[in-house]
Amino acid sequence: MILVPVTTEKAVKLIDLENTILVQTDRQIRKEEIKKEMEKIFSVKVKNIRTFIRNNKKYAYVRLAKENPAIDIATKLGMI
Repeated sequence: MILVPVTTEKAVKLIDLENTILVQTDRQIRKEEIKKEMEKIFSVKVKNIRTFIRNNKKYAYVRLAKENPAIDIATKLGMI
């Protein structure tokens, strides 16, 4: 599975305001698979996931639980 972080201005704002990471994924990946992958790779608790498809690419907003700040994940990924 491929999870590519998106580093737009809106994505960085979501990290601070909503504790959410925006990632680009394969179109065939389901929400449950994205959740398992994020929890396994980063050892965090995922609260919920929203997905959308634009220009034949699938994006996922991954909201983390309050005890896991998204800024820490963004720093590990080199987004900030």
